[in-house]
Amino acid sequence: MRLKHIEAFHAVMLTGSASGAARLLHVTQSAVTQTLQHAEIQLGYALFTRQRNRLVPTAEAQSLYPEVQRLMSQLEAVRRISTALGSGAQTAFRILIVPSLAVRALPDALQIFRRRHPDMAVSIRTLHTNDIARAMALHEADVGIVYGSMPHPALLEEKLATGRLVCVSRAGTRGADRRTTITFSEVLRTPFIHIDEGDPLGIILADQWARLGLKPQPGITVQTHHIAMVLAEEGFGPAIIDSFTAQAASSGGLHVRTLLPEVPVDVKALLPQGIRSQQAVSDFIEAFKKATAAQ
Repeated sequence: MRLKHIEAFHAVMLTGSASGAARLLHVTQSAVTQTLQHAEIQLGYALFTRQRNRLVPTAEAQSLYPEVQRLMSQLEAVRRISTALGSGAQTAFRILIVPSLAVRALPDALQIFRRRHPDMAVSIRTLHTNDIARAMALHEADVGIVYGSMPHPALLEEKLATGRLVCVSRAGTRGADRRTTITFSEVLRTPFIHIDEGDPLGIILADQWARLGLKPQPGITVQTHHIAMVLAEEGFGPAIIDSFTAQAASSGGLHVRTLLPEVPVDVKALLPQGIRSQQAVSDFIEAFKKATAAQ
C-alpha cells in the first residue's frame, strides 16, 4: 500500500463513508473512491463492503487497521516536529514511564526538573516496560523509565535508584500483623495480589518462589503495581509490589512490610544508543535520582 492508499483507508475507517473521508482529507469523494479501488487492486482483496450508505470494513481491513493507526500517529509526530523546527519552536521533552512510577516518583522528579527548565513543554506517556523498550528503540521518546534491566542493542541503560519488594496490606483490621517484615513463604500461604509474569517484577516474583520450592495460592493478578496497591488498601488481600509504589499510598491505611529474603528492585533510564542526549535528558535523570533517593 502506498501512503495515499493508507491515508484514504484510515480516513474511511474513521468516518465510515467515502464522503466523510473526502471532507477529512479535503479532496473529492470520487478521489477517495478511486484511491480505495486502486489499493484493493494492488492488494488483491477488498477492504470494504457497501451496506446502505456506509462502507463496512472487511476482516482484512480490521487486521490492517491497528498497524495503520500506529503509522498515522508516527506521521503526525513527524508533521508536528517538522513544523516546530521550521518555526524555531521548541519541541516537547518526551518521557515514557511505567504507570506505577508516574504516581509519586515522576511528579517529585518534575518538581526538581522544572527549576532548571520552567518553560519546557513536556510530553508524558505511561506504558509497560516491554513497550517502553520497543518505543525507545524506535526513538519515540527522549527517555524511558522502567523497572529492571531491558538489554537491547539499540539502547543504553542508566540506573536511577534501587528499592525492594514489599508486601502491602490493609491496616487497622482485627488481628492485623504489625511486624515490619514478612517471608515469601508466609505470603504464599494465602491468596494474594501479584503482578503479571509479563512484567519484569512479575518474572522476579515467579523466579523467587520457584527457587524456594513454593507454589502461590490462586489470587488476583494485575498488570500494574499501583492497581495492586489500591486493591490491597481496599482489603482484597495482601499484595507484593515495589517500595517506590508503596511510597505513593494516598492514605495511612496501608501496612508495608519488607519481604524476606530481600529482593532488590532497580529503576533504570533507557536511552537511544548512538545519539547524543540533550541537556534536558541529563537534568531529568539527575532530578529522578534525587526524587527517588528522598523516598
